[in-house]
Amino acid sequence: MHTTRISSDSHETVLRVEDAAAGLIGFIAIHSTARGPAAGGLRMRPYGSEAEALEDVLRLSRGMTLKNAAADLPLGGGKAVILGDPAEKTDAQLRAFARAIEGLAGRYWTAEDMGMSPADMAVIRGETRYVAGLDEGAHASGDPSPVTARGVFYAMRVAAERRWGSPVLEGRRVAIQGLGHVGWHLAKLVRAAGAELVVSDRDGERAAWAATSFGAEVVTPDEILSVPCDILAPCAIGGVLTVESVAGVQAEIVCGAANNQLADDAAGDALWARGILYVPDYVANGGGIVNVATEILGLADRRRFVSDKLAALRVMTARIVARAQRQGVSPHRVADEVVAERLVRQDSAA
Repeated sequence: MHTTRISSDSHETVLRVEDAAAGLIGFIAIHSTARGPAAGGLRMRPYGSEAEALEDVLRLSRGMTLKNAAADLPLGGGKAVILGDPAEKTDAQLRAFARAIEGLAGRYWTAEDMGMSPADMAVIRGETRYVAGLDEGAHASGDPSPVTARGVFYAMRVAAERRWGSPVLEGRRVAIQGLGHVGWHLAKLVRAAGAELVVSDRDGERAAWAATSFGAEVVTPDEILSVPCDILAPCAIGGVLTVESVAGVQAEIVCGAANNQLADDAAGDALWARGILYVPDYVANGGGIVNVATEILGLADRRRFVSDKLAALRVMTARIVARAQRQGVSPHRVADEVVAERLVRQDSAA
């Protein structure tokens, strides 16, 4: 295995990880350890190039700093990615990558993300102690996806109350882009609340199964962002909301689980200009890292901690939206300001 440090003005540490024998190429990015060890999941995707993977890990790790601060966790922000098809991953790749994580001596903790499972985390645990999202162990937190989905669902209800005067989703039409672990759990929650579902996924069989399981209407991935609905929930890859795609959105609320949904600030401003209420992603989807944090921090009363943190995130969501409306700016800008204030306080206390 060979690790190469990549120079960065924005991140504390960026590593390229390669193991030719295992067929592994990946990256680890530590954005900040100001609040504590960096924490963020490991994802595996068939990136088009190393440059694309590097850009993704840099954006995602910065997002984890914001997410962990928003949830008021004693953790910094980090992320890791492996280039490749998750269906073809090998234990040798995971073990090699785990050794790179171990080499960081606790500055970065990993967990499950896109293309990974608790079983994969168990393989990684064989080479490093700095992994969470395990199914077994004294403080095992398991798959974080259900908790992530629950947090997004709560955020939807907060946004609904602000927009329509009631948090009730019954009779509302919710469009979910992406039916991975989190998207599927979110679909279950939304359907149980009495909402109508429109879904899309690049896996046609999974989309068809959602139609059978939830009575969902299925549209193509190219159609989902512009389908008429009350709430649009991006739950796949990031960057899907651009100034161009926002022009076609036919929802009153955007609230989903995907990280980095906005391609840039201009996309968030465009949503606001069109009167569409956007719930900042790293506030809405913080449930997963809250769940993982119980394992990293070795907490015994996991349920109480998760419940308290999700409640606090609901309050933060409501305050961000209210402040955005008072100031006449997009909620994503308010969220960035709120988290920046929290990070400044942390630096001052250090």
